[in-house]
Amino acid sequence: MMHEKKIELLAPAGNVEKLEAAIHFGADAVYLGGKDFSLRSHSGNFTMEEIVDAVSHAHRCGVRLYVACNVFARNAEQSKIYAHLEQIGKAGVDAVIVADPGIFMAAKEVLDDIAIHVSTQANTTSTLSAMFWANQGAKRINAARELSLSEIREIASSAPIEVEAFVHGAMCVAVSGRCLLSHYLSGRDGNRGLCAHACRWKYYLVEEKRPGEYMPVYEDDRGSHFFSAKDLCMIDHVPEMIDAGIASLKIEGRMKGVNYIAATVRTYRHAIDAYYTNQSDYRVDPAWRRELETINYRGYSSGFYLNDAEGTLPVYDAVKRNDEHRYIGKIYGKKGEGEIIVDMKNRIIKNGLVEIVSRDGPPRGNRVLRIITDADFDAAAAQPNTRASLMLEKPDACVPGDIIRAL
Repeated sequence: MMHEKKIELLAPAGNVEKLEAAIHFGADAVYLGGKDFSLRSHSGNFTMEEIVDAVSHAHRCGVRLYVACNVFARNAEQSKIYAHLEQIGKAGVDAVIVADPGIFMAAKEVLDDIAIHVSTQANTTSTLSAMFWANQGAKRINAARELSLSEIREIASSAPIEVEAFVHGAMCVAVSGRCLLSHYLSGRDGNRGLCAHACRWKYYLVEEKRPGEYMPVYEDDRGSHFFSAKDLCMIDHVPEMIDAGIASLKIEGRMKGVNYIAATVRTYRHAIDAYYTNQSDYRVDPAWRRELETINYRGYSSGFYLNDAEGTLPVYDAVKRNDEHRYIGKIYGKKGEGEIIVDMKNRIIKNGLVEIVSRDGPPRGNRVLRIITDADFDAAAAQPNTRASLMLEKPDACVPGDIIRAL
């Protein structure tokens, strides 16, 4: 069935550069965290001044902006929580994302006209739970990751509240991400935004009476990832998620890089738009899958959505790294015919093969014929954290904000 309101594509923004990429490549909304009270303390995050600027930029582009305040607070932080929420309210954000009932109560007191979204950390697994949050005044819940699509459909059709669900990204071994493994092994509390990703570490089995004898459970000399789940990828099932009544498809990854943001946002943008353009003749484009394989991932699965037992098993292989599509930088501007100015993030050499990635259309291959830097008119290479002009073999219709990757 076709829904009256087009589903929202919600993208992560770990810093200003990633925010700009998410908007450029087609997000309808972005979510980010401030320097305090966000569950991704190592993603860079935003100062309050940067949040104000981010709201202005997003709204100019017709994009909504949500701020996560989804830690579980302690007594000593109560006054700071109120002050933080007041600042968020003054910034004019479209919604605040919370998990802690105490922070929810504070947000209701402080944020008069700003929507409150309930984080996946709140573990909303039933229609009754969704109705509880609706009765409290929440506008949206993020469905627990343990739910199937049929369960989400029931919630969306029965509870008077929007349902948001993850469509892509890393899966946590713990129930709705509420994990103590990191805290126990490293002293870094995942529920306080300090997760050390202990579930991604390599483990061996040791028998009680044979200390020091490390027995691999899996025949591999690299150890075994007991707790590490495959990454979620629902590119083959976007219509099913739309038909389930989901209001927003959320991409995980505030700590991921710009290439990840560009690849995931543009791919799901294409899929969503294709579905609404021609629902009866919708087909999954193989290019979408290929694009999602240009980023580092741990193998893909449909998680719990389709009741596929294989999808929730741990993955014993290392991260699938794709060095062939290494992120080079963001296009800052153009000069003459075939000359682009790039904010470099990784090294590129003269005569290196590259591809340019825009929001629309497939990536376009090219070759770097000449590199012009501040120090050299014909440099052998352009280095990271510089701005360089690249003369391309073929002129390209790229625009500022597009990215360039190595081939």
